[in-house]
Order: sequence, then C-alpha cells, then structure tokens
Amino acid sequence: MKKQPLRMDSVQPSFYAELDGTIAGLRARGTDVIRLDIGSPDLPPSAAIIETLAQSARHPDNHGYQPINGPQPLREAWAQLYDRLFDVDLDPDCEIVPLHGSKEGIFHFTLANTEADDVVLISEPAYPIYAQAARFVGAQVELLPSNEASGFLPDFEAIPSEIAKRARLLWLNFPNNPTGVTAPMAFFERAVAFAQEYDLLLCHDAAYCQVTFEGYRVPSPLQIEGAKAVTVEFNSLSKSHNMAGWRMGVLVGDSELVGSVRKLKPSLFSGQFKPMTDAATAALNGDQSWLKERNDTYRQRRDLILGHLNPLGVEPAVPQAALYIWMPIPEGWIAADFTAALLENTGVSLTPGTVFGQSGEGYARISLGASRERIEEGMRRIAEWWRANIG
Repeated sequence: MKKQPLRMDSVQPSFYAELDGTIAGLRARGTDVIRLDIGSPDLPPSAAIIETLAQSARHPDNHGYQPINGPQPLREAWAQLYDRLFDVDLDPDCEIVPLHGSKEGIFHFTLANTEADDVVLISEPAYPIYAQAARFVGAQVELLPSNEASGFLPDFEAIPSEIAKRARLLWLNFPNNPTGVTAPMAFFERAVAFAQEYDLLLCHDAAYCQVTFEGYRVPSPLQIEGAKAVTVEFNSLSKSHNMAGWRMGVLVGDSELVGSVRKLKPSLFSGQFKPMTDAATAALNGDQSWLKERNDTYRQRRDLILGHLNPLGVEPAVPQAALYIWMPIPEGWIAADFTAALLENTGVSLTPGTVFGQSGEGYARISLGASRERIEEGMRRIAEWWRANIG
C-alpha cells in the first residue's frame, strides 16, 4: 500500500479524542467523572431559537440543497450584529461568508491564503487549529509566546524583521482561549499597524466576543480606520448563543480577502441545512436580553471556582470574558502530569495548558461549561486532594 502524503504527518492525534478514551475507561470502573476540560456550553439556546428550528424543519420544501454562501437574511443578520456591537459596516453581499463553524473557516482560510514556506505568526497560548492548518499546507509556524508578565499579549517588537517580512498571516484571539485574557483597542491598533507595515493579513478569532462579564465590551480590530484592507475576523454562534453543535460561524472582512474562502467553499461543502440557518438568523435578530442572564450564570460559576482556588493560595487572573479560568498549577509539576493525576485521583478532568502550546506550561484550563452543582463538587474534590498532596 502506498504511503500517505507527507502533509498527513502534520496531523496530530486530538487531545480530547484521547481524553474521551481515558474517561470512558474510568467510568467503566465506576468513577464519577466531572468534566471541566472542554469549552462546550452546557446550557441550551433560547426557546425562540429552538422553536424557529422546529417550525422550519416542518416545511417539506426546507430539506433540499441550499445556497453555498448562505441565505441573504442570515448574511444581513450578521451585518446587523457587527453594526450593533462594533459600529462596523459590512456589505452582506460580498463581505460576509457563513461557515460550517469558525473552526472550518480558520482551516480553509489558511489553505486558501498560504503556500509552503510562507510564515504564519501565532500568538501563544493558542487554539491548536491555527498551527495545525498552517503546518498542513507546509507553512512555517512562528509562535509569539506570551506570559503573565506581558498580560498574555504578544510583543510585536520582538518579532525579527526577516521573519515578519516573510509572514503571510498573523493569528490573534481575544477574548482568548485558553487564558480568558482580553485585549484593549490600543493593542489592536498596534496589530493593524504591524500588518500594514509588513503587508500581511491579520486574522482575528472573535468566538468569545459576546461572553463577557460585569459590563465589559469587547472591541474588534475592524473598528480601526483602514483595518479592513488587512484584517479578517471569524465569529461564531457556538459560544455566544449556546449553539456549539450547530456549527454556525462566519468570516467577515474586505470582499477580496474573504472571497478566497467563498471561492473554495463549493469544492468542499453544500449549503447549510435551511432550518439551522433560519434559526441562526433568529438568534442574531431576536431578543438578545437572555445573553445577559446567561453571562451572569457564567460569572457566578467563575466566582465559585475562584472561591475554591484562592484559599489554596492559587490566584488566577479574574477573566472579564470567555469561558475559562487559567489556573497556575503547583510548582514541581508539569501540566500534563498534574491534570492526569487530578483525573485519576479525583475524577475531575481539566485541560493541561500545553494543549495550547509550550507557553501553556505551568497552567491548567478550567471550563465554566458545567452546572453549578457539578462545579461545586469538582472543586471540592480538587481542594481536598490539593490539601492532602500539595499542602
């Protein structure tokens, strides 16, 4: 049998796929596993969104092939959201491309816009898909490490000019997965200026822009004058509207930039299921007040976790947005060993920080995507084990 293409060597096993197997084994032994690892909302979308889906699915003519680039009402709804949240004007006819989830779009944007030996810059810690996509096409990944001292924001001045000149894409993600860090507008202004200076594309993943606490408002780099010529932004209903399994994302930006994905999509997908696009349109256009109550639920969970960690002498930064606590682990441990020991001894699953790159060493990510009762029990177990084994 012939060998696989060399590009397949860049595809690494999924951490969560392997974790699922470990957890299945523990549960088979009778362990009550509490999953605080994966960033999947445990709460449903609003009742109005679900009802729109159900009503649309009852129409016998809504089950055939649909427009590759999404229906006009959905693209208009995304444009209205950007106007409402950021005062950014987007043309729904040419500056908005609906996606089968933003993860798909991130991968395919990279395929459409990079070649072997291009440089792709990635702010780390980072969602793994940015580097996975770049390596799949043979691009050179250059990581921009950050740490607590830098506020987990990359330093553009530290990038060697010979690397920056070869760079094609720069990936940023704020509010950030996994750290929960937010970026001020001044940071985005510097990022846009950097992209303009080196003629590269700023790619911003804004998946968590509507999961915010205590009145915080997330900025978008597209708000900056002249940014649209060098900037694309990915967004999603996965986290904002509790629709992770629906795979409803979007790519927005200058027509020429987003047009690369629009051109590629017909070779990869048919249009999305009409009842889902109808429901997504309803999600974007409907009453948004329920998001405030949902975000307050996440805030309460955040504070519950911090309330268990602080007495242990663990003081993570308090996130203003996103679904995560970025927890420092005890000295003397590496992240993968710590989370493995925690899972084996307490039945509580966290994500080791190194899943998001070597800049994540020394940390574990705790998700807010579980009920208050399960978080309470999970943190109680962690605290009990911690006091017995860490001190």
